[in-house]
Amino acid sequence: MDDLATLPDLDLRPALDGLQRDGITACKGAFSRAFVEELREDMMTAFWDAIQRPGGAVGRGPRRWYVEAHPQAFRGFNELVMHPWVRAMAEAVLGPDYEIVEIGLDVPFQGARYQPWHRDFPAPRESYEGKRITSLAFNISGVDVTPDMGPLEVAHGTQWDDGREWKHQMFPPESTWGRFAERSVRKFPQAGDISCRSALTIHRGTEHLSPIARPVLVMGFDAPGAGHAALHDMTVTQDFHDQLPAEAREHLVCRVVDRLEPIVQKHTIEGLVMAGQR
Repeated sequence: MDDLATLPDLDLRPALDGLQRDGITACKGAFSRAFVEELREDMMTAFWDAIQRPGGAVGRGPRRWYVEAHPQAFRGFNELVMHPWVRAMAEAVLGPDYEIVEIGLDVPFQGARYQPWHRDFPAPRESYEGKRITSLAFNISGVDVTPDMGPLEVAHGTQWDDGREWKHQMFPPESTWGRFAERSVRKFPQAGDISCRSALTIHRGTEHLSPIARPVLVMGFDAPGAGHAALHDMTVTQDFHDQLPAEAREHLVCRVVDRLEPIVQKHTIEGLVMAGQR
């Protein structure tokens, strides 16, 4: 993997402790800038292709879209899912039979506004009672994030919140937002960093003032039985499947098809589609 940046020895304890405490952690400088530049090109190509098709992109508020993509849309897919830190974190948190269920991208442009505080899915009992993380989101920014690029804002420690009384069990009422603001930390990843968070950690995109788009790769991983593959429909062609490393094939939840068809997005979040104010 020539595109991997130099990594320190994989001592996961600080990252695992941070994930358990804050709901998010990161590996700095995981990929070379040359690799991320290629990834950014592939993300923007996938976006411009999807935005022209009905159902190809999902609005996540004004001037902000989510696009689920085929794995082979990314020239570096093998390097992404086989990255030693990604694999080690997934196995340590989700178990040796973790599942790769999603790959896509989130792109805010100039004019994107604050999202409401939210999480990605309703919390399972294992999380709000057992303090167990059953799904992870790995993110890789395609650019160096600056304060005017609508950085992600994360409310540390909220991955254990119950949330069953919230709208769709994902959107806390505005009367509680002060608590999340008190815990919030804005994230400024550099190109080549990987973040890893519980999909239940409360977060929001912020106002994007820069003329530079901020594409972010999203990879969704599940523990067995978490069930989020049903929200997606990952497909690959036979030749692509055959060239995957065996270690990637055994974790990838996908259909093998003769020909790829354009993706119609399945995972919509109504509260984000409609969001338009701070």
